[in-house]
Amino acid sequence: MIPHAPQEILNWPSFFKHKQEISKDKRLKNFYKTGTYEEETPLSDIEFVALDFETTGLDANQNSIISIGLVPFTLERIFCRQSQHWFVKAQDSLEENSVVIHGITHSDLQGAPDLRRILEQVLDALAGKVVVVHYRRIERDFFDANLRSLIGEGIVFPVVDTMQIEGDYQQEQAKGFINWLKGKRPESIRLANTRLRYGLPSYPPHHALTDAIATAELFQAQVRYHFSPHDPIRKLWL
Repeated sequence: MIPHAPQEILNWPSFFKHKQEISKDKRLKNFYKTGTYEEETPLSDIEFVALDFETTGLDANQNSIISIGLVPFTLERIFCRQSQHWFVKAQDSLEENSVVIHGITHSDLQGAPDLRRILEQVLDALAGKVVVVHYRRIERDFFDANLRSLIGEGIVFPVVDTMQIEGDYQQEQAKGFINWLKGKRPESIRLANTRLRYGLPSYPPHHALTDAIATAELFQAQVRYHFSPHDPIRKLWL
């Protein structure tokens, strides 16, 4: 079993009730009203949604979301027909370095909606589910910062971070004097590298929807290898 202590301790259902009461934006109020799972709910009983953003850069306070991909899933099945993908109008300029990575250009974003226009659709897809991401500092931080800029209110929700799970596992595997003598070091926890270790197929990287599906598959594999479907969600969400 991988030791995995949350960095934040929150009673998420109570937190959602509080946010519903104080949120001014109707879309956010409805999102929080839907609520979330109790912390003892077993993983097998949870509806998840894998979420991935492509952005103009890596600074949530300076850069913006330009592509969103998501797909709902459970431990047993990924619902690809319910997947969704949007290009989003940038709030800042595209950086050359990020274009090289994700390949999204100005022509791709021509006519793309402002995040405010699709916010209700995105929140409806996330509401009541546990969000799964690969590196939460992108999806959670960017969503919060971009909404603060656009509507004056941010958003906070629990996530399961497949990168964090893998990072914890790699650190555990490299522990000990013998491993140090052997020169064993933690392996890469990038999405593509991590998937290969679980025997998952290679997908073209840095497309929001493809990466969301890849994250869902990875989480299913991580649970199968390192956890139990009967484990409570509190072991994994942050």
